[in-house]
Amino acid sequence: MIKFIFLFSFLSVLLIARENPFFPSSGETDMPITSNQVNRLEPLKRVTLTLPSTARTIESVTVKYKDLDGSVHELSEKLGNSVDWHLPIFISQNYGGVGSEPKKVDRYKKIAGLKFIRLYENTKSFKLVTKDKLLRNFLLTKPQRIVCDFKRDIDIRSYEKEINAQGIVKKVKLGNHNGYYRVVIELDGFYRYKLDAIKGSYIFTLL
Repeated sequence: MIKFIFLFSFLSVLLIARENPFFPSSGETDMPITSNQVNRLEPLKRVTLTLPSTARTIESVTVKYKDLDGSVHELSEKLGNSVDWHLPIFISQNYGGVGSEPKKVDRYKKIAGLKFIRLYENTKSFKLVTKDKLLRNFLLTKPQRIVCDFKRDIDIRSYEKEINAQGIVKKVKLGNHNGYYRVVIELDGFYRYKLDAIKGSYIFTLL
């Protein structure tokens, strides 16, 4: 009888417990659960396609791509143009010239700042320059944004700035909390990121 009561209690605990306590339950956050592992692939430069001698028109172009969550999708563009099969067709990303290498942009441009923290960006990353300690950072969606909490006892008004430039950062918000302040960086698209702390600055490289 004692063994039966013990077994019944154990099964009841399993039914009440969450399936996995290390992941958020429904409604707690809109942060997607994704893997931190990022496959390092060579960037697209140029791909050459050669049509057979019977080709006279190109009807459409279809690109198959893999999303951040690993799902595969297709994107098609209707054309309906005449083609000369003697000439190759190129697929490339525009870096300013056919076959040219992407220009390395190492300079950061200041886009926002207060007395105790400043925000800079370039084409692939942004950095927060401050003497304050970073307590936590995480990613949220709708819209895509990176949230950073810094340790400081301070009483300031909320700060918000729209970034009009064609960069990766679209909006910056800063709010005061008990013992820390929160910086929210709204981005121009969907990313993962890598964080490096270097000489009084925190560099977020977007992936």
